[in-house]
Amino acid sequence: MNWDWFKTFSKENPKFWENYLSSFEIPQNDETKYIVFDCETTGLNIETDRILSIGAVAIENSQIIVSDFFEIFLKQDVFNAESVEFHGILKEGKEEKFVEAEAIIQFLKFVKNATLVGHQINFDIEMINEALSRLNLGALKNQYMDIGLMHQKFIDDTSIESISLDELCKIYKVKKNGRHTASGDAYITALLFLKLKKKLNI
Repeated sequence: MNWDWFKTFSKENPKFWENYLSSFEIPQNDETKYIVFDCETTGLNIETDRILSIGAVAIENSQIIVSDFFEIFLKQDVFNAESVEFHGILKEGKEEKFVEAEAIIQFLKFVKNATLVGHQINFDIEMINEALSRLNLGALKNQYMDIGLMHQKFIDDTSIESISLDELCKIYKVKKNGRHTASGDAYITALLFLKLKKKLNI
């Protein structure tokens, strides 16, 4: 499918974006739905690097809904061989890969108006927002939470600038299955989130 038409939007938004925005008009249930997500990327530069994969899992009623799971791999128009050491995603790997526009459409369809959760989530959100900007669309509207900040609140120490996912796993005794994959890191983050949510009584 040719996605060049995304570049020519002027007055009307595409249907998928309208559907995403309209989800925020629906009254929330008493129990907040959380989507824990993670992006694997070619690097850490918001403007020049690109998303390689997105993994996400839903949490409802303080339980991970394993059946409510999302994973997508993107075609690598930008390729950084050095980053393969960390995420293991090859440019011509066996995974089915989608163009960035389709991946973003699928991601928005999955998350809707849920509260987003992640580790160092600002980076992941900015990467999604940059992809949205390339489609001439606005930024994510979702509320979001960061497990690193939750940890700071729990130990009552905001002097810690950042803490790695590995360190958090060690502190809260969470097994690191699937580490350095978007889906694996999303699941690990979900486990950490539930532990911190309980400790903070939120």
